[in-house]
Amino acid sequence: MTFYLIEYDRSSGTIVFVNSFDSAQRVEAESARLAKEREHRGSATHEVVLLEAPSAKALEATHGRYFNDLAKIAMVAST
Repeated sequence: MTFYLIEYDRSSGTIVFVNSFDSAQRVEAESARLAKEREHRGSATHEVVLLEAPSAKALEATHGRYFNDLAKIAMVAST
């Protein structure tokens, strides 16, 4: 499994930052997440998440909202 640290800008619907860590780097991944959360403390527009998935493709399938643009998300949501 791989850990993916994602910083997502809700207002623009885009990923601002992404970094991957292998399973042996769990502590580093969690530390990086905490640092990003501190950096954006109080921000209503930035979301920081640490997700675990077997591959980037699997992550896109399970957490597509981070990888689709706002127009595509709105179109899917309206159907």
